[in-house]
Amino acid sequence: MQEKRISRWYFGGLASSASACLTHPLDLIKVHLQTQQEVRIRMLGMTVNVVRRDGYLALYSGLSASLCRQMTYSLSRFAIYETVRDKINSRSKGLMPFYQKVLLGAFGGFAGGFIGTPADLVNVRMQNDVKLPAELRRNYAHALDGLFRVWKEEGVKKLFSGATMASTRGALVTVGQLSCYDQSKQLVVATGYLTDNIFTHFLASVFAGGCATILCQPLDVVKTRLMNSKGEYGGVFHCLTETAKLGPKAFYKGLVPAGIRLVPHTVFTFIFLEQLRQHFGVVVVT
Repeated sequence: MQEKRISRWYFGGLASSASACLTHPLDLIKVHLQTQQEVRIRMLGMTVNVVRRDGYLALYSGLSASLCRQMTYSLSRFAIYETVRDKINSRSKGLMPFYQKVLLGAFGGFAGGFIGTPADLVNVRMQNDVKLPAELRRNYAHALDGLFRVWKEEGVKKLFSGATMASTRGALVTVGQLSCYDQSKQLVVATGYLTDNIFTHFLASVFAGGCATILCQPLDVVKTRLMNSKGEYGGVFHCLTETAKLGPKAFYKGLVPAGIRLVPHTVFTFIFLEQLRQHFGVVVVT
């Protein structure tokens, strides 16, 4: 008989929040690039513009909303995926096949994306605020203020603006991150050259971050445009068609900064998650 540790249901939210604190400036620059109507400024230029206009702290605009998003969206998808996966593995006395991981990841990500939509909307708005003229800024004090003002000024329905895209993106990114991480970690350990250590976690998470970036980038662009809109789009399909008019490359606008943000975010998330699991996880006997 062997003892091993499994994650507690809330570890994913904690790990994602810690990772968000490190990668938030990259997420902010990605949002700014995606909300350009035309490709005028690249990643470095956008970063310089933000710092010159509002100072270095502007790179952390919307951090409270980002943390709120992680504690709704990421906590939900990790909780669903890892809880169900661990129960299935314990009952079958083996590891889930990859296709089941993909299906579970898609379900967990879709549910988490819907739950996290209000916080995601406020997150996008707060990050984008710093590049708007002073008279057009929404000036949310923090995430809860943003959620309350959207509800009060625009209605409950607006809180879930872009929920379809957010949920679909959540499904894709969760498949890319959690399912691909699990499978790549399993394959690396199975070679016998590496054990379940931090280097294995790093390799598997880099691969997972790359998969997630490629899968979700087109939807991420459309979702960001919908959430930052002021009524110019009639819905998801209208936003899709308007974005398509800018050419196929418009759907991959900000791909490099998205990868530069999402891959490190994925790496930090899984390293934090594995450390939480190894030191504070639930001990089970197999």
